[in-house]
Amino acid sequence: MSHPYWNDWYLGWGWFLWFGIIFLLFSGIGNWGYSYRAHQRFGQLPGKGALDILNERYARGELTREQLGLMKTEIARR
Repeated sequence: MSHPYWNDWYLGWGWFLWFGIIFLLFSGIGNWGYSYRAHQRFGQLPGKGALDILNERYARGELTREQLGLMKTEIARR
């Protein structure tokens, strides 16, 4: 008399089906977590850089063209 659980699902390729379902479940959760973290990290707007601030100050008239050129060359050296 055979055991009721030892049918084609366990002796054949049924274990492969369950392995595939579990693999897809874990990989889907992992992919969602990775993309969620990546969008949080790279989706934010970057802060203003030194050249952006200098250009804004020049546009407002706080700096002359000569001062702007000197400051840009000083930043480029660093």
